[in-house]
Amino acid sequence: MMIRSAFLVVAAVLVAGAVAAQSDPIATRKALMKANGDQAKIGVAMAKGEAPFDAQKAKVMFATFLDAANKMPNLFPDNSKTGGETAASPKIWENMADLKARFAKLASDAKAAQGSVTDLESFKATFGSIGKQDCGGCHELYRIKKS
Repeated sequence: MMIRSAFLVVAAVLVAGAVAAQSDPIATRKALMKANGDQAKIGVAMAKGEAPFDAQKAKVMFATFLDAANKMPNLFPDNSKTGGETAASPKIWENMADLKARFAKLASDAKAAQGSVTDLESFKATFGSIGKQDCGGCHELYRIKKS
């Protein structure tokens, strides 16, 4: 039942995101990143042993990452450089090809993780790599840190 609820939450976020993307790319980016962050918290708890490893929750997490990675490259039109309390750095629009390549790598890694993560050890290795290289690397370059 809990797994079904998790899928319903992810589905609701995806539908809401699709509607918002058409009218407000900043809000859509924020919603997708919030969903990623919420899922990452679950992943961190499992990796630290604060929550038991749950393969189904890991798959939902990686599916959320994959969805965001597929949608994000199209959510940076020129008219979304400012406003909406965006944390997107102007560097994004200077190097859009790199940003898109980073999202493609996240998508590839998240998709591979869905099929390769089977236990806590494989989860820790994969989740750590995605978090550090894919998420962290992109945020370091393209996210404005708010003080």
